[in-house]
Amino acid sequence: MKKLFISLAVALSALFSLSSHAQAGALPDFTDLVEKQGATVVNISTTQIIKGQRGGHPFQFDGDEATQEFFRRFFPGQIPNLPGTPQEFKNRSLGSGFIISSDGHILTNAHVVDGADEVLVKLTDKREFKAKVLGADKRTDVALIKIEAGNLQVAKLGDSVKLKVGEWVVAIGSPFGFENTVTAGIVSAKGRSLAHENYVPFIQTDVAINPGNSGGPLFNMKGEVIGINSQIYSRSGGSMGVSFAIPIDLAMDIQTQLKAKGKVSRGRLGIGIQEVSKELADSFNLAKSQGALVASVEKGAAADKAGIEVGDIILKFDGKAVAESGDLPRMVGATRPGSKVVVQIWRKGASRDLSATVGEIPDEEGGTRTASRSGKPAEPAAANRLGLVLALPTAEQKRALGIQHGLIVEDVRNGGTRTDLRAGDVILSVIIKGGQTDVKSLAQFNDLLQGVDKSATVTLLVRRGDSQTFITIKGLPDK
Repeated sequence: MKKLFISLAVALSALFSLSSHAQAGALPDFTDLVEKQGATVVNISTTQIIKGQRGGHPFQFDGDEATQEFFRRFFPGQIPNLPGTPQEFKNRSLGSGFIISSDGHILTNAHVVDGADEVLVKLTDKREFKAKVLGADKRTDVALIKIEAGNLQVAKLGDSVKLKVGEWVVAIGSPFGFENTVTAGIVSAKGRSLAHENYVPFIQTDVAINPGNSGGPLFNMKGEVIGINSQIYSRSGGSMGVSFAIPIDLAMDIQTQLKAKGKVSRGRLGIGIQEVSKELADSFNLAKSQGALVASVEKGAAADKAGIEVGDIILKFDGKAVAESGDLPRMVGATRPGSKVVVQIWRKGASRDLSATVGEIPDEEGGTRTASRSGKPAEPAAANRLGLVLALPTAEQKRALGIQHGLIVEDVRNGGTRTDLRAGDVILSVIIKGGQTDVKSLAQFNDLLQGVDKSATVTLLVRRGDSQTFITIKGLPDK
């Protein structure tokens, strides 16, 4: 009987232990993390002297720092119109950052310090220091600043590559000026590509991030920084559960270059690319949707010298697979200019390797040229099998558009095949069964279409504005 009671006691003890662990696993405790790492997070306030500018906003507000930071982040260059505002006034902004060296180096967002005449850093012990901006990289939104202080507590850095979707994460920052605010959530996704953000594979979280959190750290449960909070997706200006952080691995590589030379050097191929859809993959006889489809090649650039052509699909860059088009800019950008790499491409139903010497992105890319149409079309024609009214460009139009051949889309008529083409597009070439043919005349183009079965897929290389894109047409009408 005694042994029975002992066994029962042990069983009950184990059961309570399991219950306790289950509860702890369901609701993680962040207190230890905050106590140990909270002092590594700083509040950043900036001042910009505005001369002779007034805002374009039709409404007024009280002009507090948090609200100004909101307009600075989401409406750059537009200062709200304040009653009685002088011709010269101070625009104040708030942000966050974290200490990465005991002698005062701090990481934050580039947009937090952009255009600032004065940067002030406040530590958790209430000490304040003026900071010097050592460098800022707008393309990744990373900035390195420095304060004159010593023996500072340094944030532990983690490995963002090892981060898993669904993992708990914690943000510490100063939303709307409320210093050292702690919010928590999970990793929603990794490797997110955002519009106009080609060089950052963002970490998406549902952590509450608001204006003022910008530049602050994102911690894992080990108390390691695995990202820098940078952007939110919001229709209200406040948190809606979709926020984005810059992976710490990328940020540290950027800060190393900023610390050494104050700027970042990036590789460049000189191509325009687009995603490979299922229809495009079929059109190019590619087994699955992968890689980056080359839509344009800049003359004399690294890609041109390597022999890369429009219509090639880049499958690998420097031995690394290009799963989707958004991967390529990050791979190329992270490559040291002047490096020789092997680029694997898919061309005419087979893969081949090309050797390329990577170029360098200039500090500021030159402006783009917008072509304008002028004059009358040279060979007006009736709608063809696709329902398109096409015309040969005049010599003047060719010069303006910067093309050697092609057909201008004058009109897209009802009754033709449904396409994404629009008036003003220029059809440069047609791809049928993996073979690409330059379009040089109306008769040639219509003959090519006549020879295509109605169940086949036709892909067109189209010039639209100052960019090129591939458009797939599936299911042609009867001849």
